[in-house]
Amino acid sequence: MIHVEGLTKYYDDFCAVDHIDLDIKGGEIVGLLGPNGAGKTTTLRMLTGYFQPSAGDIQVKTHSIYENALAIKRLIGYLPESAPLYKSMIVYDYLDHVARIRGMSGEVKQRRIVELADMCALRGIMHKTIDTLSKGLKQRVGLAHAMMSDPEILILDEPTSGLDPNQIVEIREIIKKIGREKTVILSTHILSEAEATCDRIVIINKGRIIADGSTQQLTASKDGECQIQLGLMGVAAEEVVARLQTVPGVSRAMALGSDTPGIVRCSVVSRADRDIRPDLYAAVKATDWVLVELSQETRNLETIFRELTRE
Repeated sequence: MIHVEGLTKYYDDFCAVDHIDLDIKGGEIVGLLGPNGAGKTTTLRMLTGYFQPSAGDIQVKTHSIYENALAIKRLIGYLPESAPLYKSMIVYDYLDHVARIRGMSGEVKQRRIVELADMCALRGIMHKTIDTLSKGLKQRVGLAHAMMSDPEILILDEPTSGLDPNQIVEIREIIKKIGREKTVILSTHILSEAEATCDRIVIINKGRIIADGSTQQLTASKDGECQIQLGLMGVAAEEVVARLQTVPGVSRAMALGSDTPGIVRCSVVSRADRDIRPDLYAAVKATDWVLVELSQETRNLETIFRELTRE
């Protein structure tokens, strides 16, 4: 659906986006994550044709951004971080105005407005002026605007920024519903939202992509390894380490310090593609040791994000 190759953007001597390569399939919900100033908004604006790249190419279906930018724009619905709404207008009048700009009229226009009112949960506010709405409701109106022409691709820049938890959940559900039929690209600072909403996460820092994959792929333990900790009673640390080293799949075992008298704590390292906890339990069960703890280290998206983007 979307092919990005060597995408670069300079502002004078500052490189905001640095040779990005990216392929996005149809029907994916892709989250673009990164700290402030990482290049997320600039990337999205180049994808929409709002900014001209300094170098590289963007292809959407068979269209190049240089040869047929207008055709690409017709395939895309775009919601910037601050929805560009006419705040003095009534919601219905505003959507009617957007529909007419899109060339709709008569029953086609009316049917599309009703569809979007249902999709974005706007029926109860169609008679209200936009400036009286909360930010969450304004975002829904902006989303309806972006969806008016029924685009194949929807690009959302920080769609949940500044919303309260209830509004975030509402917008998330709308995005998921849209994502069943369309390709969605969104940027966000809320890592839990990306984890809950997106099929794929792309992390960008200093204008470069530094990670790309599903949440499960990104949170897999570093270097293909995972760490398991055990707490045991009634045994010496050296004896535990010696026995655990013999368990199939264990790369190494080591004793850890313990703050609890009588409890020996050990750490076992194994490959991430195999769960050896049943084997460890069986090895302990064959002895008269008392197992008080068996836990596997977990890494979440926040941990990965901090590891990759910190100075």
